[in-house]
Amino acid sequence: MSRTLIITAAAALLTLPAFAQEPPRAPGSKPEQGTVSVSGENSGKTTNYAVATPVAEPPWPCAQRKVDTISAGTVWSGPDVAQGSDWEEDRPIAQLAQKLASRRTDLSEADTAIADFAKAAGPDKDKQLTKLFVGVLDIINENRNKILHGISRYAAGQERLAERLRDESDKISANQSEPNINFTAGNTGKVSDYEWDKRIFNERRQALSYVCETPSLLERRAFEIAKRIQAQL
Repeated sequence: MSRTLIITAAAALLTLPAFAQEPPRAPGSKPEQGTVSVSGENSGKTTNYAVATPVAEPPWPCAQRKVDTISAGTVWSGPDVAQGSDWEEDRPIAQLAQKLASRRTDLSEADTAIADFAKAAGPDKDKQLTKLFVGVLDIINENRNKILHGISRYAAGQERLAERLRDESDKISANQSEPNINFTAGNTGKVSDYEWDKRIFNERRQALSYVCETPSLLERRAFEIAKRIQAQL
């Protein structure tokens, strides 16, 4: 399969529907069985209900260790990041943070942008640079979280497809083991379905291998940008 096809399939990770989730509850309520009053004709009666059991997250499918969030302490040794929590309120910083967080921005271009920003920041430079770092890290973490959730959903789909392949394989084996079996169009169709599903499974596995690298690449991006911002402090 071509690299272009793998990348296209990988991009679909972020568009897959999420699993069904637990219904919303009132703030502070607990996910326990309870009752709800019924109005109208059946007023005065209560109806028992049970909150849906949350769907278990599938095993992490990537060889790379799953890190849910890049913490500031792993890439930053500058001023307290608390002073940069309001970075979104500063439009120039927010725009530059978006640019620096994107891997489309070459690191040499990032160097120039950060140096120019530091020169223009004046005596408040350290605080402004800290805001810039917090903005970059927040954006990278947000993008990473979308990818992590997409990978988990994709892995669940692969598990379902693998189960279907096992069922199809068992049926084909059972038919082939029967004596004097007539290989009808229906039996041929089962083999064709199996081969098609197997091809899809293998192509998705290749796409998943490609996407599994992305969270690590974003971690590296956060480290590189943090290093360059700190160099201007």
